[in-house]
Amino acid sequence: MRVILLPGLDGTGELLRAFVAALPTSLPVTVVRYPVEKVLGYEALTELARAALPAEGPVVVLGESFSGPVAVSLAASLPSRVVGLVLCCTFVRNPRPLLKRIGGLLRVLPVSLVPNRLAARLLYGRWASQALRSALGDAMGKVSAAVSRARLTALIDVDVTAKLVALRVPVLALVASRDQLVPRRSSEVIQQSCPGAKVVVVDGPHGLLQVKPAEAANVVGEFVRFVASIPSAL
Repeated sequence: MRVILLPGLDGTGELLRAFVAALPTSLPVTVVRYPVEKVLGYEALTELARAALPAEGPVVVLGESFSGPVAVSLAASLPSRVVGLVLCCTFVRNPRPLLKRIGGLLRVLPVSLVPNRLAARLLYGRWASQALRSALGDAMGKVSAAVSRARLTALIDVDVTAKLVALRVPVLALVASRDQLVPRRSSEVIQQSCPGAKVVVVDGPHGLLQVKPAEAANVVGEFVRFVASIPSAL
């Protein structure tokens, strides 16, 4: 059983290092990395993630933040391969309706001018250490402004609730209690769409996998063990 990690808005996968290191060494992991220069929408990113899967064998897919819709779409398109789904600090439809009203602004937003300290504060809250700020700056610095804007704009019309409703695999919703970016109603939509989902709330900010890697890894590891115990998942 392999875990497929789909990264947040930066798409580099570099901000997942601490989380990967905290996972059991016996658990194979693949970190999918998105292009930093090429603009791809959710559908194309799902195809990219599909291409990154191992040739065979069951997988558990984890979608962090921006990648929640990618994770759901991937699971929906590969019901015989994806045997478990983890949605971490994420959403299945536009988490901030205000984005629709400022869609034109998002398309010209000078994202490179957003202070790194502010971005880190939104992601990490009171846990925004110098090390985390530096790692965030390095990761986002590799992503072109056009790509960042396109990913923010993609949030406006995304809606994979119907795909989540149709899923028949175990689902874990990992929720941060102090998330300043994705509101709690987004996890409520996930629960409504998938009543059987297991919801685990961890005290921390939106960047839960960066701030609480060991705690998050314990929860995910336990979920993977549960999925592996289901005969049909093997």
